[in-house]
Amino acid sequence: MVTLRIVIAQPVAGVLHSLQAKDDSPLDAKSSRDGAPLAFDFQVRTAPGPKVFGDQVRREGPVRRFVYIRIGQLAGDPASPWSRRMKIDIHDIAQDLLDRAAKSGETLETTVIGTGKDGTPACATVRTTGWRIAGL
Repeated sequence: MVTLRIVIAQPVAGVLHSLQAKDDSPLDAKSSRDGAPLAFDFQVRTAPGPKVFGDQVRREGPVRRFVYIRIGQLAGDPASPWSRRMKIDIHDIAQDLLDRAAKSGETLETTVIGTGKDGTPACATVRTTGWRIAGL
Protein backbone atom coordinates (compact mmCIF):
# COMPACT_ATOMS: atom_id res chain seq x y z
CA MET A 1 0.00 0.00 0.00
CA VAL A 2 1.11 3.54 -0.77
CA THR A 3 -0.33 6.71 0.76
CA LEU A 4 -0.98 9.54 -1.69
CA ARG A 5 -1.64 13.13 -0.60
CA ILE A 6 -3.28 15.76 -2.77
CA VAL A 7 -2.77 19.31 -1.49
CA ILE A 8 -5.15 21.93 -2.82
CA ALA A 9 -3.32 25.25 -2.65
CA GLN A 10 -5.35 28.47 -2.81
CA PRO A 11 -8.81 26.89 -2.52
CA VAL A 12 -11.72 29.32 -2.71
CA ALA A 13 -12.39 30.22 0.94
CA GLY A 14 -15.46 28.61 2.49
CA VAL A 15 -16.08 26.14 -0.35
CA LEU A 16 -16.40 22.49 0.67
CA HIS A 17 -14.03 19.99 -1.03
CA SER A 18 -13.90 16.20 -0.63
CA LEU A 19 -12.44 13.08 -2.15
CA GLN A 20 -14.90 11.05 -4.16
CA ALA A 21 -15.56 7.70 -2.51
CA LYS A 22 -15.97 4.39 -4.31
CA ASP A 23 -19.77 4.76 -4.26
CA ASP A 24 -19.45 8.32 -5.73
CA SER A 25 -20.33 9.97 -2.40
CA PRO A 26 -18.22 12.70 -0.72
CA LEU A 27 -15.41 11.50 1.55
CA ASP A 28 -13.40 13.51 4.11
CA ALA A 29 -15.12 16.82 3.32
CA LYS A 30 -13.35 20.01 4.43
CA SER A 31 -13.15 23.69 3.60
CA SER A 32 -10.76 26.53 4.31
CA ARG A 33 -12.03 29.70 5.97
CA ASP A 34 -9.12 31.79 4.74
CA GLY A 35 -7.85 30.01 1.64
CA ALA A 36 -5.26 27.92 3.53
CA PRO A 37 -4.30 24.68 1.74
CA LEU A 38 -6.44 21.56 2.07
CA ALA A 39 -4.88 18.08 2.11
CA PHE A 40 -6.47 14.75 1.27
CA ASP A 41 -4.70 11.46 2.04
CA PHE A 42 -5.76 8.08 0.67
CA GLN A 43 -4.18 4.70 0.09
CA VAL A 44 -3.61 2.88 -3.18
CA ARG A 45 -2.27 -0.47 -4.28
CA THR A 46 0.33 -0.53 -7.02
CA ALA A 47 1.55 -2.86 -9.73
CA PRO A 48 4.30 -2.56 -12.34
CA GLY A 49 3.47 -0.40 -15.29
CA PRO A 50 2.96 1.64 -13.16
CA LYS A 51 -0.64 0.81 -12.35
CA VAL A 52 -2.52 2.22 -9.39
CA PHE A 53 -5.67 0.77 -7.82
CA GLY A 54 -7.88 1.74 -4.88
CA ASP A 55 -11.27 2.85 -3.64
CA GLN A 56 -10.79 6.44 -4.82
CA VAL A 57 -9.06 5.55 -8.09
CA ARG A 58 -11.02 5.87 -11.33
CA ARG A 59 -9.86 4.68 -14.72
CA GLU A 60 -10.27 5.81 -18.28
CA GLY A 61 -8.95 3.44 -20.92
CA PRO A 62 -6.16 0.97 -20.29
CA VAL A 63 -3.66 3.44 -18.80
CA ARG A 64 -5.24 6.58 -17.35
CA ARG A 65 -5.90 6.54 -13.60
CA PHE A 66 -7.19 9.57 -11.70
CA VAL A 67 -8.91 10.77 -8.54
CA TYR A 68 -11.84 13.16 -8.27
CA ILE A 69 -12.03 15.99 -5.76
CA ARG A 70 -15.69 16.95 -5.35
CA ILE A 71 -16.54 20.63 -4.86
CA GLY A 72 -19.48 22.53 -3.39
CA GLN A 73 -22.78 20.69 -3.74
CA LEU A 74 -21.00 17.51 -4.86
CA ALA A 75 -18.89 17.65 -1.67
CA GLY A 76 -22.02 17.77 0.49
CA ASP A 77 -22.92 21.48 0.71
CA PRO A 78 -26.41 21.89 -0.80
CA ALA A 79 -26.23 25.70 -0.38
CA SER A 80 -23.09 26.07 -2.50
CA PRO A 81 -23.41 27.85 -5.85
CA TRP A 82 -20.93 25.32 -7.30
CA SER A 83 -21.36 21.68 -8.23
CA ARG A 84 -18.14 20.47 -9.84
CA ARG A 85 -15.17 18.13 -9.66
CA MET A 86 -11.42 18.32 -10.15
CA LYS A 87 -9.85 15.42 -12.02
CA ILE A 88 -6.32 14.71 -10.81
CA ASP A 89 -4.19 12.26 -12.79
CA ILE A 90 -2.20 9.67 -10.84
CA HIS A 91 -1.15 7.34 -13.66
CA ASP A 92 1.89 9.52 -14.29
CA ILE A 93 3.55 8.83 -10.92
CA ALA A 94 7.01 7.42 -11.62
CA GLN A 95 7.44 3.71 -10.85
CA ASP A 96 10.58 4.38 -8.78
CA LEU A 97 8.64 6.78 -6.53
CA LEU A 98 5.84 4.25 -6.06
CA ASP A 99 8.37 1.51 -5.25
CA ARG A 100 10.22 3.73 -2.75
CA ALA A 101 7.01 4.75 -0.98
CA ALA A 102 5.78 1.15 -0.85
CA LYS A 103 9.03 0.02 0.80
CA SER A 104 9.58 2.97 3.14
CA GLY A 105 6.02 3.92 4.07
CA GLU A 106 6.67 7.49 2.92
CA THR A 107 3.75 9.50 1.55
CA LEU A 108 3.74 10.70 -2.06
CA GLU A 109 2.42 14.23 -2.45
CA THR A 110 1.35 16.61 -5.18
CA THR A 111 -0.20 20.06 -5.21
CA VAL A 112 -2.91 21.56 -7.40
CA ILE A 113 -4.18 25.14 -7.50
CA GLY A 114 -7.76 25.26 -6.22
CA THR A 115 -8.87 28.56 -7.74
CA GLY A 116 -9.41 29.05 -11.45
CA LYS A 117 -8.43 32.16 -13.42
CA ASP A 118 -11.99 33.44 -13.03
CA GLY A 119 -11.81 33.26 -9.22
CA THR A 120 -14.15 30.28 -8.88
CA PRO A 121 -13.16 26.78 -7.76
CA ALA A 122 -10.91 25.01 -10.28
CA CYS A 123 -12.53 22.09 -12.06
CA ALA A 124 -12.07 19.56 -14.86
CA THR A 125 -8.56 18.14 -15.29
CA VAL A 126 -6.11 20.20 -13.25
CA ARG A 127 -2.32 20.16 -13.54
CA THR A 128 -0.26 18.98 -10.62
CA THR A 129 3.13 20.24 -9.51
CA GLY A 130 4.45 16.69 -9.99
CA TRP A 131 4.68 13.88 -7.47
CA ARG A 132 7.33 13.84 -4.75
CA ILE A 133 8.05 12.31 -1.37
CA ALA A 134 6.16 14.44 1.19
CA GLY A 135 8.41 16.76 3.12
CA LEU A 136 11.18 16.85 0.51
